[in-house]
Amino acid sequence: MISTQTSCTDINESGLIHFDTAKKTILDALPRLHGTQQVPIEQATGRCLAESIISPINVPAQTNSAVDGYALRGSELATDTDETSFTIQARVLAGQFLTEACLANHCVRIMTGAAMPNDLDTVIMQEHCQSDGNTIRIDARHSAGQNVRHAGEDIQQGELVLQQGKQLSPADIGLLASLGLTEIKVRRKLRIAIASTGDEVYSPASLASVGGLYDSNRYSLLAALDRADIELIDLGIIPDQEAELLKQFNAAASYADLIISSGGVSVGEADFTKSALKASGQINFWKIAIKPGRPLAFGKIQQSTFFGLPGNPVAVLVTFYQFVLPAIEKMLGINQQAIAPILKARSLNSIRKRAGRTEFPRGIVSQNAAGELQVSTTGKQGSGILSSMSIANAFIVLQHDRESIQPGEWVDVQLFSNLFH
Repeated sequence: MISTQTSCTDINESGLIHFDTAKKTILDALPRLHGTQQVPIEQATGRCLAESIISPINVPAQTNSAVDGYALRGSELATDTDETSFTIQARVLAGQFLTEACLANHCVRIMTGAAMPNDLDTVIMQEHCQSDGNTIRIDARHSAGQNVRHAGEDIQQGELVLQQGKQLSPADIGLLASLGLTEIKVRRKLRIAIASTGDEVYSPASLASVGGLYDSNRYSLLAALDRADIELIDLGIIPDQEAELLKQFNAAASYADLIISSGGVSVGEADFTKSALKASGQINFWKIAIKPGRPLAFGKIQQSTFFGLPGNPVAVLVTFYQFVLPAIEKMLGINQQAIAPILKARSLNSIRKRAGRTEFPRGIVSQNAAGELQVSTTGKQGSGILSSMSIANAFIVLQHDRESIQPGEWVDVQLFSNLFH
């Protein structure tokens, strides 16, 4: 009888680590990034805020009109079915301020955003007034205080506006500008070095030999990490030579906070990444109970965190989004980020699965006529079929203990729009 070894198809393989355990262990082991930068707010989108922002002013700074219309005293409005006439005393545009007192039964023509005169508290929309020369008439439908935005209504002076650790959005930048701020302190950029490994891997600019293949992994990772808060270092393609891998990884560790390689972490005769890492740093080589992406190396080279991802293109992206991306956010100190919810959708397909590992089929989420989310697979789910990621808009998340799915069953989906930056 032929003696066989365990492989990625074996659910009960010895040493397989549960998905949740692997993720928690990685996050618990990661250091927080040190160092900050002072940057202009127009360059701060996507950066992690290094210190909380306390408002130096009220927003809006003055009580102002919310509409184009007429400012007056609410106490002089008509009651019941009566009408009231007001004489237009003055005109105030946005950016102007009326210093004179408004006479009894008089009003001020006012534009949106213009500061309210001190003794007036109500604005009547111009469309609700009957104008006759220098006089307006108003019926009894109105109430005191309407159409007025009060000073500090949005933000009050001394209020906590943005919490340290927030990844700044375009709305946050506008908010900072509304406070009169021009520069803020953010976390410095995370320096990440990326490499592909393998003698069979060629740059798209080269002519691949017979048996060779073009390097897609490095380009997928470079695109996924093209972010404002990351400084990328492209190490190119490193050949399957232990000495060369060791040299390149040690050199990268002298300046990179994080090193990510793909390939060379399985059990093949030419998979030298593991042995190079053991010689140069502290490494944990794991077989994680997931599909795709079972082999993953995590550890340190000098002071750099290291991820050795699988070689298959889909497995690279699955392990990147499930393990590396949360690690990056932890290292950057991002603790206030957009929620990336796991949603429920009805499966349109049967999906084969055995309990014992977490699986990430690629899916296409849509909405049916009843407004429910539904999801179909992208077809063939091999870890080398990169087109399955291109066609998809979500991962179908099949948890460790879940078994085969029948059409109509609810499944969890993780939308790419919540993962991609």
